Amino acid sequence: MSVFSERRESVRVALRDAFAQAVQDGDLPAVPPLEFVVESPPQAEFGDWSTNLAMVAARPCRMAPRAIAERIVPRVLGRIPDVDRVEVAGPGFINVFLHPGWLAPVVREVLRGGPEYGRELRPRSERILVEFVSANPTGPLNVVNCRAAAFGDALVRCLRAAGYTADAEFYVNDAGGQFQRLAASLEARLAVLRGDRQIPEIPEGGYPGEYLIPIAEEFAATHGFAILECSPEERVQTLGRFAVEHLLSEQQAVLERFGVSFHCFFRESEIRAAGDPERVVAALSAAGHTAERDGAVWLLSQQAGDNDDRVLRKSNGQFTYRVPDIAYHIRKFERGYDRLINIYGQDHHGEVPAVRIALQWLGYPVERMEVLLTQMVRLIKQGHEVKVSKRGGSFVAMSDFIDEVGVDAARYLFLTRTIDTHFDFDLDLALRQSQDNPVYYVQYAHARISGILRNAADAGFTVGTAEGIDSTVLTAVAETQLLQELARYPEEVRQAAEGRAPHRLTAFCQRVAERFHVFYVQCRVLGQPAPVTVARLQLCAATAQVLRSALGLLGVTAPERM
Repeated sequence: MSVFSERRESVRVALRDAFAQAVQDGDLPAVPPLEFVVESPPQAEFGDWSTNLAMVAARPCRMAPRAIAERIVPRVLGRIPDVDRVEVAGPGFINVFLHPGWLAPVVREVLRGGPEYGRELRPRSERILVEFVSANPTGPLNVVNCRAAAFGDALVRCLRAAGYTADAEFYVNDAGGQFQRLAASLEARLAVLRGDRQIPEIPEGGYPGEYLIPIAEEFAATHGFAILECSPEERVQTLGRFAVEHLLSEQQAVLERFGVSFHCFFRESEIRAAGDPERVVAALSAAGHTAERDGAVWLLSQQAGDNDDRVLRKSNGQFTYRVPDIAYHIRKFERGYDRLINIYGQDHHGEVPAVRIALQWLGYPVERMEVLLTQMVRLIKQGHEVKVSKRGGSFVAMSDFIDEVGVDAARYLFLTRTIDTHFDFDLDLALRQSQDNPVYYVQYAHARISGILRNAADAGFTVGTAEGIDSTVLTAVAETQLLQELARYPEEVRQAAEGRAPHRLTAFCQRVAERFHVFYVQCRVLGQPAPVTVARLQLCAATAQVLRSALGLLGVTAPERM
């Protein structure tokens, strides 16, 4: 357990015992066990720890929170190691202030742990599957896919750091109506290349983007035009499969360039070939959860609170896309995953209830299925929305976007916000080399520390081993505030994972960088008495280690020179 976690637990126990003592003394009424939060407050003036215990107790005690807090505080003193004072704030928050000495072990803990500091080394039993991006293989990935990729990949990294077995998966929609429309769109491009007088029309909902032209050229160069004389079924399968494999390969390449890798690319065509959709509809029908209307099979999902009943199989015998989706989630559970996290585009929100309802009716634990929706992105330059796509169509291609701003800036800036909010991505800010640019500011802090350590080595100083650290000389306010942030890192990793909130780590990196820059200005490292210089060098090395680790979970580099 980290120093941070140990202190938090000691504060929690002390508060619990102080409340129990107040009950025993007759100052508070007896109530059922309370669930309260002990957390590190966002501002140092609120102490090292803050709790909502009095607020939580207000209703069952039928008392004002502040009155409860005033009865608890005198009984807390003496129960917490290193306590300096305990105060009541605002309507009833209890703030705990510790002596700065409690932070002395932090530098040793960071340097001893190295890259493992902040990670949960005891594996958790829960296996988690995170599905993200899952873009239709009908065109290049776009800027919203880029945002989902940054979030999903960072979440998987955080989950693994928190001790979970977490796999990343991309679901490939390589069958159904969109597959047929892609094949027809490629057929039209191929007919143009052959010089046909009558060109097949790109179907409604098809893909008119220019990105299909080089795919048609590659097909013609490899296979000629004979496919245009084959049966409609063969044209769909041959051209559709060729286009899917080409586009999927392109999608994989840009994702790898973005630092994103997947445990599995799971294909819809596999589900259909195995007969899973038929089994899903048959099972739901056998259980009485479907009805036939006008030759179509409907899921009676209104009975479970959905806005409408949903078509499962059309009157022409074709399955709607939600049936393979249901089958896919069954496959997820049957592969042994305990929790499913799906990161979808915001346009999927209306379809999620039907999938949940069907899974529940089929006996699967839908309470273990989480759906996070990615909101839209606008690209802003000089205050105006812009397009940077070179691929044709109405989208902004992910490859063009990262050409424009770079991988680090794209990943970091996307992760400064929760995924469920609309995002105006400022292209000018992403390219700015100043403290106004959050990623530059944090990376510069790491590079500055690297420079300090190089200069120290040139002057004959070394950081030394973790066992040789004397952090008791780090008593300046700027030093203790920086130590506080380093101590919080394991908790930030845990909360980023469990709260599905990688943005906590970008906020954390900003705070560490800010604290370090203040330390750099106020606390000279070289030219001090040897014990002070060595301790401050060790603090610098610990800060660099934490920044590297946190940036690594975000998929962002930590440069040593800028």
